[in-house]
Amino acid sequence: MKTSRMIIGIISIVLFLVVSLQSCAAGVGNALAENGEVSGSAGFLLAICMLIAGIVGIAARKSKAGSFVSGGFYAFGGLIGMANAGSYSDLRIWSGLSFIFAVVFILTGIMQKAKHLE
Repeated sequence: MKTSRMIIGIISIVLFLVVSLQSCAAGVGNALAENGEVSGSAGFLLAICMLIAGIVGIAARKSKAGSFVSGGFYAFGGLIGMANAGSYSDLRIWSGLSFIFAVVFILTGIMQKAKHLE
């Protein structure tokens, strides 16, 4: 499962670029339309959470605690995205993917055997 966490971490770092560019465009669209939505900002926060979780997931892929920290960042970003999706409908997709990544990281953290110091 360490390899899968590394692959998910790399994917989320790449997705950071995609989500942040889309979020900036959605934010500009919200500002021009003056509709009061914050979906662009929420998408950018989701992208930042995915970047942090991806980096932590890669750096601490052998650690049980690192798995939980990454899962927490994925879940937090997903909650922010789902709560503020608005007219930026792709944000629901990215939030759902973030929730899936959170479940994978938390489940692998639970399944990982704790190393005993002897």
